[in-house]
Amino acid sequence: MYLIPIAWIYVTLMMAVAEATNTDGTLLGALMTFVLYGLLPVGLVLYFMATPARRRAREAAEAREAKLSATAAATEPQADAAAPSETSTSPASDASDAPDASSLATTDAVAPVRKEP
Repeated sequence: MYLIPIAWIYVTLMMAVAEATNTDGTLLGALMTFVLYGLLPVGLVLYFMATPARRRAREAAEAREAKLSATAAATEPQADAAAPSETSTSPASDASDAPDASSLATTDAVAPVRKEP
């Protein structure tokens, strides 16, 4: 795939060397020959040749992002289904010293104020 661009860069490099070593040639002319006949066209051709690969990579990244967001939405806890039942009267749930292991926020955001005995 890169054989033709490499060969073209070699040809333009030889053209630039011939321009620089000619009795009427200049280094500025050699540089302009190499850039305008070699680097610029080869850069454009390689850029256009890589366009389908860039498009495929962008679509793959978008698909991965959509898949990740879909799995994240599916694994989020539902507030209605995961909320603890308030009708439970078991003594273990009322006076438990164990920390809350669920990922839900506590119901009271502000701790109650108590007077010291």
